[in-house]
Amino acid sequence: MKSLLFQLILVPFVILNFVNNVNAGITSRFVREEWPSVDIPLDHEVFAVPKGDNAPQQVHITQGNYDGNAVIISWVTFDEPGSSKVQYGKSDKNYEFSAEGKMTNYTFYKYNSGYIHHVLVDGLEYDTKYYYKIGDGDSAREFWFQTPPMIGPDVPYKFGIIGDLGQTYNSLSTLEHYMESGAQSVLFVGDLSYADRYKYNDVGIRWDSWGRFVEKSTAYQPWIWSAGNHEIEDMPYMNEVTPFKSYLHRYPTPYLASKSSSPMWYAIRRASAHIIVLSSYSPFVKYTPQCKWLEEELNRVDRKKTPWLIVLVHVPIYNSNEAHFMEGESMRAVFEEWFIHHKVDVIFSGHVHAYERSYRISNIRYNVSSGERFPVPDESAPVYITVGDGGNQEGLAGKFRDPQPDYSAFREASYGHSTLEIMNRTHAHYHWNRNDDGKKVAIDSFVLNNQYWSSNVRERKLKRHYLNGMRMIASS
Repeated sequence: MKSLLFQLILVPFVILNFVNNVNAGITSRFVREEWPSVDIPLDHEVFAVPKGDNAPQQVHITQGNYDGNAVIISWVTFDEPGSSKVQYGKSDKNYEFSAEGKMTNYTFYKYNSGYIHHVLVDGLEYDTKYYYKIGDGDSAREFWFQTPPMIGPDVPYKFGIIGDLGQTYNSLSTLEHYMESGAQSVLFVGDLSYADRYKYNDVGIRWDSWGRFVEKSTAYQPWIWSAGNHEIEDMPYMNEVTPFKSYLHRYPTPYLASKSSSPMWYAIRRASAHIIVLSSYSPFVKYTPQCKWLEEELNRVDRKKTPWLIVLVHVPIYNSNEAHFMEGESMRAVFEEWFIHHKVDVIFSGHVHAYERSYRISNIRYNVSSGERFPVPDESAPVYITVGDGGNQEGLAGKFRDPQPDYSAFREASYGHSTLEIMNRTHAHYHWNRNDDGKKVAIDSFVLNNQYWSSNVRERKLKRHYLNGMRMIASS
């Protein structure tokens, strides 16, 4: 009986000791720029304007409602407005349905945008391939997309994760490698075109070129958008001081479906995942609209229907690179305890032009008068992953802090993208792929255990072990 009592005491001690003794991570020495970090020339074929009078261009789709059976289809025409109409159906060139949308445009300095069309296509069937047609006459263009499976706890699904893409040759390498991954939609963590690196009318021109650049993917599967600092475009020397003007006109989000008051922060459910998009550059402290919305949205999450809880935000909460070090600290102080309480599985960020993955750690014990002063291992915390390595013209952030902090599991300054393949309610496979020598090379990968279901299984097993032990003691 004494031996059994000792075992019951020892088991939780061993588990706690394992959690709190995490080995320091790996700093990869691989640093390579496949091509110079300069934007591709505008006359390159990747920016080609589609043939035909007033042909639609810059076609992109995103999720159109909360649960995934709707899309927002967007495109631009330049010669004249044309029709804001989408024809669609479940077989090629058989368009039995149609939807009408709206058109908008804007000016930026002396640049006049084209006619930007946004059409909500809803009431779609789950797990169905749809073909769609936009534009008029001989200039009409045809594409297709696949709706996700119906929401459910064990629905498999594969996401790509891309950040800080830009429009360089390195960006093109990232995009092409992603398109070989078999992922079904992109979680985009901010900094799209880097058009703000230009001046005057070239800002708008580079937004247009980027829209054509990514169309080979964005026209066929939804990209879930979040905004970064390069979308702010505060340029008083051109009398342009309206934040996110270009981004908000061009890239809609289904924010109203999640009861958000702003397109900058919102949530969607897709397959077995609940995805929350936050804005690093909108107010988020207590009593602000974003903060109040997040509190309500976290309480709406139903892990029995969507077991995977994913957060997208541009600025990393944890980052050991010299670039943008500690910029996420204010959001960490406000939201980290919520992330842990609600068992967020993973938080994806961009901003830092390198790759980094953390261990499960937290810093919620510290306050200004007491507590742990450094992050500590915490199995209830999310994994934090920075994927700001898409390939933009600012280049790589090659200087990591030394020594590597205990919370950092793996870091490397090179270009790439990630995938997260959800298998069921308890496990997902994560991969980071370096773009090397024109090939997709998997460098960092691990099995991500679901915070809600895996922890419940562990707790039930431990409780069962404890109760069985108590019964044996009572009967002896």
